[in-house]
Amino acid sequence: MTRRILVVDDEPSIRKVLSAHLRRMGHEVDTAEDGEIAIARLSEEPYHLVVSDLKMPRTDGMSLLRWVERHQPGLPLVLVTAHGTVETAVEALKHGAHDYLTKPFDLGELERTIAKALATEAKNAQQMHAEPGSASKAIIGSTPQMREVFRLVDKVAASPTTVLITGESGTGKELVARALHEKSERRDAPFIQVNCGAIPETLFEAELFGYEKGAFTGAVGSKPGRFELAHGGTLFLDEIGELPRDLQVKLLRALQERRIDRVGGVKPIEVDVRVVAATNVDLQKAVEDGRFRNDLYYRLSVFPIHLPSLRERVDDLPILVEHFLRQFSTRLGKSVTRVSPDALAALLEHPWPGNIRELENLVERAVLLTESDTVTLADLPALRRGSGPALDGEELDALDLKEYVRVHLARIERARIQRVLQVEDGNVTRAARRLGISRKSLQTKMKEYGLRDGG
Repeated sequence: MTRRILVVDDEPSIRKVLSAHLRRMGHEVDTAEDGEIAIARLSEEPYHLVVSDLKMPRTDGMSLLRWVERHQPGLPLVLVTAHGTVETAVEALKHGAHDYLTKPFDLGELERTIAKALATEAKNAQQMHAEPGSASKAIIGSTPQMREVFRLVDKVAASPTTVLITGESGTGKELVARALHEKSERRDAPFIQVNCGAIPETLFEAELFGYEKGAFTGAVGSKPGRFELAHGGTLFLDEIGELPRDLQVKLLRALQERRIDRVGGVKPIEVDVRVVAATNVDLQKAVEDGRFRNDLYYRLSVFPIHLPSLRERVDDLPILVEHFLRQFSTRLGKSVTRVSPDALAALLEHPWPGNIRELENLVERAVLLTESDTVTLADLPALRRGSGPALDGEELDALDLKEYVRVHLARIERARIQRVLQVEDGNVTRAARRLGISRKSLQTKMKEYGLRDGG
């Protein structure tokens, strides 16, 4: 599939060679002489990948990388440098570079690196479509479930213990991994992320463990893998359930022995890495199905942290909405400060299959659409208003947002209990069974809501 690639280099010969290779691979290519021109192009046109030199006049590759990280997160950038030391690679990867190439580069290495970067971009785009929006920079929540997450993070952050983060897509697993790193003594060392679902299977071993010169066709020089680049810091293995089974054995050995073997290497390399893994699939079921090694599962899940879905923490929705309103009002130069009663009711009743990412995307779109300081239901075209009773504007003005959520959800719950009691002809035992709660709990709620035998 054709992708648009921006090549940035101050040497005309390098721009010409790279452009020719990439066009032969079937891609559309634009060029820029330095980072400043590249930023102007990126601000005007969409691209799938940036390939940039490191050393350039005016705006260099690292400055361009920082701009991309701030303004277009998710856009992969590959650095090309004649100064291909491990230290340079670590610094680039710490600031969000997808990968790096050293001059002179082999055509096969170039093609593998580009293919890997575009696979990551495609995976990111697919996730953005399924669960729109990008991750927030802070973990926000005050419900009991989130307080438990915060407690667990604080408890394990300072230790070298391996952590397994589970939860649906869009719940913030990467944020928790970063929090574990930033709260640890490794905070000044690299945080290296590997998306196991975005790397072609044939490249997995070289990606994780690196390779030596001559290890395979196109290996014109030695290259450290992600384990080496994360030395002293944290290695975040996202979507660990996608790791090929033959590599699971090698990962298990690396975790147990704290050493790795480069592809084509003759001696093991000691590594000091804290591993954090994440998955949105049931690894226990994967073990039962034979898709995931039992011993690796237990090695990874020494300290599990489960992130609840947004449906399970709907009481956090007010502070999340307020956070995103502030974030996007500032970013988009607007002054949107509240949501209307019908819009908030629709947000509360939405099932949130994409979790926090979906909410973030919807709020950003709403801030863009609204012409006033208030988001209305018309600004949320992706949502359909449910059947739950809502408060009117006068009632809303008398409550703060958090109290409104409590009152609104209570009204929804009362209406549901009333309907079930009517369906069951006032039989409390059968109604409790249908609602999935005990008879005593139902009687307590009936008393609280003033309901009797069918309402």
